[in-house]
Amino acid sequence: MSLDGFVAGPRQSVEHPLGVGGTRLHEWVIPLAAWRSPHGMAGGEVNESSRVVEESIANVGATIMGRNMFGGGPGPWRTDEPWTGWWGPEPPFHHPVFVLTHHARPSLALGDTTFTFVTDGVESALAQARRAAGGKDVALGGGADVAQQYLKAGLVDEMEINLVPTLLGSGERLLDGVGDDLRGLELVRTVAAPRVTHLKFERRS
Repeated sequence: MSLDGFVAGPRQSVEHPLGVGGTRLHEWVIPLAAWRSPHGMAGGEVNESSRVVEESIANVGATIMGRNMFGGGPGPWRTDEPWTGWWGPEPPFHHPVFVLTHHARPSLALGDTTFTFVTDGVESALAQARRAAGGKDVALGGGADVAQQYLKAGLVDEMEINLVPTLLGSGERLLDGVGDDLRGLELVRTVAAPRVTHLKFERRS
């Protein structure tokens, strides 16, 4: 997230999947060995962010994301050139992924990742993801609108904000419309690292 609260830049498109300027939010993670390995890349840096990234993916059994994160543009899915995501034939998830959308589509299997398209809301997606995860964690991949829906519903148990010292000026804000609290989430850890500060929140019952 940028200092002014954006998790994606303006004018998201196939050419700019993270919005104009949005790639600056991820410059800290792309060089890390902990990020490169799941993407099939060798080598990489190790620094204070490595433990945060490793911890975030260690016990994930399923992921939920929105239509924008999966991509392909708004509206009904194209049938002549079906969109298969940003990640190529071997997506980095290696577990089931549930995509929230208003438009039905058959499941899509790529490598060892299966994308299931859910049209009946965030609670249905969560229930399906929990079953698929088999007792492991369910990760909420984004984007901002989906994260807001889960936060408003009080369904987020942990949240890691990777705060990047840059300003985007406009785009997709993470916390728009959430309210004046984080629905029971409290700050439990802060990690300063090169080009980013990690803020971890957990639900306190």
